[in-house]
Amino acid sequence: MPDYYLLHLRMKIVVVENLVKRFGPVTAVDGISFNVEENSIFGFLGPNGAGKTTTISILCTLLEPTSGKAFLNGHDCSSESSAVRKSIGIVFQDSSLDKDLTARENLMFHAQLYNVAKQERRERVGDALSFAGLQDRADDLVKKFSGGMKRRLEVARGLIHKPKVLFLDEPTLGLDPQSRSNLWEFITELPRRHNVTIFMTTHYMEEAEVCDRIAIIDKGKIIASGTPQGLKKLIGGDVIYLKSTDNGRAIATLREKFGIEASEKEDEIFMSTPRGDSSIPSIIRELGESVLSVRMQRPTLNDVFLKLTGKEIREENHSSGSDVKESVRSYRRRHDRG
Repeated sequence: MPDYYLLHLRMKIVVVENLVKRFGPVTAVDGISFNVEENSIFGFLGPNGAGKTTTISILCTLLEPTSGKAFLNGHDCSSESSAVRKSIGIVFQDSSLDKDLTARENLMFHAQLYNVAKQERRERVGDALSFAGLQDRADDLVKKFSGGMKRRLEVARGLIHKPKVLFLDEPTLGLDPQSRSNLWEFITELPRRHNVTIFMTTHYMEEAEVCDRIAIIDKGKIIASGTPQGLKKLIGGDVIYLKSTDNGRAIATLREKFGIEASEKEDEIFMSTPRGDSSIPSIIRELGESVLSVRMQRPTLNDVFLKLTGKEIREENHSSGSDVKESVRSYRRRHDRG
């Protein structure tokens, strides 16, 4: 292995270099490169069909790349798939818990699946139940659990074999706001308490604020990466949202009179300016009575995503449930063989 890769592998838990995946004439992943720091929370964001599921499938050894390299925990995802699978845990979007087993039985089964030594299983399961706050419900059937309890159990189950990287695919999808908040308090403790790196996707952009670093992928390419604060600086200032009686004319006027490049999303114009509070009065005076409403907000990651991709991440449809379930089955079959 070249010294270049050895240097990166000593510093990073995930290293992706010039990764390409083609399905016939379709290029799903188009020469992407990124690194993930050990014991960090990394966000991998993109609209539906952007290539993130394909990339994650390669990292989890479910797919072979067409070209390029992917390393996880120092192991080549193509040639050392068994070692990679032992280094990862996965919590998919759709629940894969056995609802007719208890919480303890689900964890014990997973520990056995990952060949955790028999003498260690009971202690690890007890620790996982305690960490997930489920020790008092350990012997209750999972079908009696709330959505938040099931998610905490799935995360705890994903840690039972002490992986180096835990993949979380839309971990709070379908949860109420309080359960989402509680789960994120739980997740953000994982790197410190379990010496694990979190590799996550989410369509709730405010949740991505917890990430140490983020990569945004669209049409198979990484179009931006950095810290949440660094990415928000790409907006270049405050974001103004405006509705008018004639949005097309308003956009042309903003370009001509102020040099502002505005875009339209549904029936609302959005634009960025260095100082929104001082720009709004001038804009209203120029557009006059055609202005129906105007609002301003500080840049968010959703604004960054909208600017870079031309769409909101919430536009993703979540029809990949069957694909996720098949990935779980495929993953387990391959792990049993490995």
